[in-house]
This record gives sequence, structure tokens and C-alpha cells, in this order.
Amino acid sequence: MTPSSPKVQLFALDGRGAARAADLHELSLTKDTADSRAFGFAWVFCGTDREAAIVELASFHLDHFVTDALTADETRPRCTVHGDGVIINLRGVNLNDGADPEDMISVRLWVEKGRIIGVWRRPLKAIADIFEAMERGKAPETPGDFIAKLSLRLSDRAEPIVAALNEEIDTLEDTLADGTLSETRRTLAGLRQTATVLRRYMFPQRDALTTLEIEDVSWLLPQDRSRIREAADRVTRMAEELDAIRDRAQIVQDQIMDQRAEAMNRQMLLLSIVAAIFLPLGLLTGLLGVNVGGIPLAQNPWGFAIVCLTLVVVCAGQIWLFKRMKMFDT
Repeated sequence: MTPSSPKVQLFALDGRGAARAADLHELSLTKDTADSRAFGFAWVFCGTDREAAIVELASFHLDHFVTDALTADETRPRCTVHGDGVIINLRGVNLNDGADPEDMISVRLWVEKGRIIGVWRRPLKAIADIFEAMERGKAPETPGDFIAKLSLRLSDRAEPIVAALNEEIDTLEDTLADGTLSETRRTLAGLRQTATVLRRYMFPQRDALTTLEIEDVSWLLPQDRSRIREAADRVTRMAEELDAIRDRAQIVQDQIMDQRAEAMNRQMLLLSIVAAIFLPLGLLTGLLGVNVGGIPLAQNPWGFAIVCLTLVVVCAGQIWLFKRMKMFDT
């Protein structure tokens, strides 16, 4: 498919799987005349910055409410009925080179009988999948079918990311079982952030698709509602998996903290035992070092050796006592 102009891409879909590129002069895309055309419906793509998109959208006789929704700077997944049309915003994972998957790309659509107008500002793999299907003669047959196929492709592209997060959390759990904590906390923090951001959009996307499925719009066919319901179910499963990943990540975090606390307790116990051993030894040497008369063994040539031997015996006795008290087993 080739774009019809440097700024606007327009395609005519015949409703039977075929699609062709069109231009603004060939097709009159006003709401009143689109239904009478030989083609099934038209798909218009305005993928530019906000100011340029506003100018481009003015050619399609949209009211300000729709134009503002399609060109908003920040969007969340939603579905809003406006007359017999629907404003639907969806999100897809960012699979572009060098991008983070959780930096999700917004797809803003105005859908009505006879035409779909879409705005997105960055390349999206799910949209590329739709183009490839059109090249193979498998274009969407109705506006509802377009939304269903796009939603399912968004899910298809997101599922490997969720699966990779599951594998990563499995690896972290195995790492903890081996007793290795190096880099685990940093990896865990990144995993939790990715899961949280993805989940933030999954549940609203499910609600948007569920809302569209039950809305009373004339152009949405029963088979379209069924496939949209399927897409909503898949989004729900992914959102639940992300919830489970966050819960498992929290468990791993708790295990890391427990291991760190246990290691610290062992170290503190060791220091306490060492201090307990040297406390009486320090007391004896302190007493023998007092600069007053009557210090025993002061004139004995074997005095130093006798004191050292006494300290060794006292130290051995303390170690035996601590073992009997099972302090070294903690």
C-alpha cells in the first residue's frame, strides 16, 4: 500500500478483504456520502504532530469534540460514543528499535459507518500487521472488524512481552534458590516497573473494548461484537498475568529482604560472640596491667607465659560454653 499524500494515508476497503490506496480527490469522505460509495468503508490515517493533524482532520468535517480527542497530547484507553460514531483510544507496546516496550504507543480512532479516521504519532507493529494483511487480501471487512483485528494484533504483540516477564521472574526465583543475590534487586526493580506500567493500560483497554461491545451503534455487527469480546478477554488475561507477576515480584523482594536480614543477623551474632569472648579476656589483662603493688607473677620469669596460658584456657572454656548453649547453630 502506498500513501495517498505526504501527510494523509487513505485506503478504500471493499468489505470482502480487498483494499486499495485512494486519495482525497477520488473519495468524498463526509458522513453523508460515505455510505453510498461502492467500497465498504474508508480508512484514513493522519500520523503527524498535533498541529498538522488538526489541519488534516479539518478536511473530514469532524466536530471539535472528535478533533480534540484525536489530537490530545495525553490519552488513556477509553471508548466514548458520540452520535452514531465511537471515539476509541487503544495502546500498544513499543517494539521499535531501542525503545522500551512499556513506553506504549497510543492509537486514537474515530469510527463510524463508512469510515475510520486514525491518528498515531509513532510506528506501531500492530498497524504494520494490518497493512500486511491488506497486501495479502485479508483486509478488515467492516469498521467493527477493523477494531477487533487491531485489538487482537495489539494483544498478539504484547503477549511475548508478558511471557518474557514471566520467564524473567522464574529466573529470579531460581537465582534466589541458589543463594545468589548479585544484580537481583536491580533486575527485580526493572521488572516490577515494566509490569506496573503495562498493567496501568491493560485494565482500561479491557474496559474500553468491553464498553464498545455493548454499545448500541448501527454499524457494529454481531460477529464484530464477538471478536471484540474475544479481544477484551485476551487483554483481561494479560492484565491478570501482570498482576500475578507483580505479586511474584513482591514475594521475591520479600525473600531478598529476608535473606539480607538473616545474613545481617548472622554477622551480628558472630560479632556478639567475638565481643563476649574477649570481654573477660580484656578484664583479666586490664587487671594485670594495673600499675599498683601486689600484681601476681610480677617477679616470676614464667609469669607472662602463665598469663597467656590462662587466657587460652578461659577462651577455650567460653567457646565450649557457647557451643553447649548452641549459639553457633543460629
